[in-house]
Amino acid sequence: LGAAAPDLFGGTAERQAAIARIEAIAAWTEMLRDVTASGAGVQEAVAATAPLAPAPIGLQVRRLTVALEREHLEPALLAFADEVADPMADLVVAALLTAASEQTRRLGELLGTLAGTIREQASLRLRIESGRARTRTTAKAVATISLVSALVFVAFDRGFLAPYDSALGQVVLGLIGACFAGA
Repeated sequence: LGAAAPDLFGGTAERQAAIARIEAIAAWTEMLRDVTASGAGVQEAVAATAPLAPAPIGLQVRRLTVALEREHLEPALLAFADEVADPMADLVVAALLTAASEQTRRLGELLGTLAGTIREQASLRLRIESGRARTRTTAKAVATISLVSALVFVAFDRGFLAPYDSALGQVVLGLIGACFAGA
């Protein structure tokens, strides 16, 4: 129970941060689309959007802007993708690298399509999280009831737990714990 506690009773903030990061990537992609539509190149678009980048990725975008001033486009964008550590950011970086190397004229259209796809991904994750919430609530209830039951037995009915005092009892208790952890 102790090993599973962080998964059972925590993680909500991490899941919400991941969804917020995806939405931020979508918003930033739309900003890039709008700036590149005016004829700006990739580096200029990144620099123009850095001060306005959504908070969940704002720091990384500002670091990308600084990196673009010091090094070539490809290593800077790859470092940005590594820092954001999200598959949706990888898609945007791939589009920007392709546009820079192929001199594509349809970058704005591509970024617009990517932004829509990324928003759909965020919406899908929200639906998945709401579906998993019921399962997490049930798991929390079962874990809490099990813990309270064990504490009640230890405090008020030690005789009930006497069979677990032997070596065989400890093996059985270990199997029960493994089954509980597996469930």
